[in-house]
Amino acid sequence: MLAIRCVLWGFCGWLMRILAINDDGIASAGLWAAVRALRRVGEVFVVAPRREQSGVGASLTLHSAVKVAPWTLEAEFEGGGENGGGPPFAVTAYTAEGTPGDCCILALETLAGAVDLVVSGINSGSNTGWDVMVSGTVGGAVQGYVRGCNTIAVSVGSVTAPRYDVAGRLLEGLARRLGQREGEPLFLNLNVPNVAADRVAGLRATRLGGLSYRESVRLEGADGDARNYRIARNRPGNQTPAEDSDIWALRNNYVSVTPLRPGMGYDSGIPEVESLLDGLNAEGAE
Repeated sequence: MLAIRCVLWGFCGWLMRILAINDDGIASAGLWAAVRALRRVGEVFVVAPRREQSGVGASLTLHSAVKVAPWTLEAEFEGGGENGGGPPFAVTAYTAEGTPGDCCILALETLAGAVDLVVSGINSGSNTGWDVMVSGTVGGAVQGYVRGCNTIAVSVGSVTAPRYDVAGRLLEGLARRLGQREGEPLFLNLNVPNVAADRVAGLRATRLGGLSYRESVRLEGADGDARNYRIARNRPGNQTPAEDSDIWALRNNYVSVTPLRPGMGYDSGIPEVESLLDGLNAEGAE
């Protein structure tokens, strides 16, 4: 059905509907680079945090209401559907006082409704290896995937002078292909090297490469018996990543595309757990 919708938009008024979220905030240049590319594929709904939410993972706001407001579009993104209804397509934007996960849920359950694709990013800074567990970019996108949407989390491998041109073109191409795809949804984690297109070594389908960063802790003062500590993710992680990993690919100027499957289950460990439980009762006694 999705493929039919995307092919027949010009005849029947159907077109691909895309949700764009992020964790860098509504004003992030990377978000609007994604929108610029995606609106050449379909109608784009933007729901993004009011302020930066990096590192919040898949957290949700459950103990207070989330404030949502329309976001005024720059002139470039106003209108849409010129030339008889063709691209660039319309853009609608909201901002929320919440997390990326909040934004995705609000969009899919209320603000936008059903969409064909969820895109989170373009993030400034990579999201590779096991670090995806704390990534707001990836964490927000999870809510799209578990609701049955093809989903892309996309990041550029630098927070210093990030460039979004290569990532934008890849997003457009992947969005078109996913729009023609049938079957179970895919969740893709896309990491793009921060180099010009002619310096990209190629595209690779990759695996998660372990820890790409480790934490350091610094004491920042005291208040009586209490201590104030600063946690920073500033120590290098996996120094010898495997060549089929996302970390290796990005370090060697490849675009890394990693299929993800949310969840922490370890089914292969069930037999060992069964042996640990053998003969143990509810009180913990043999």
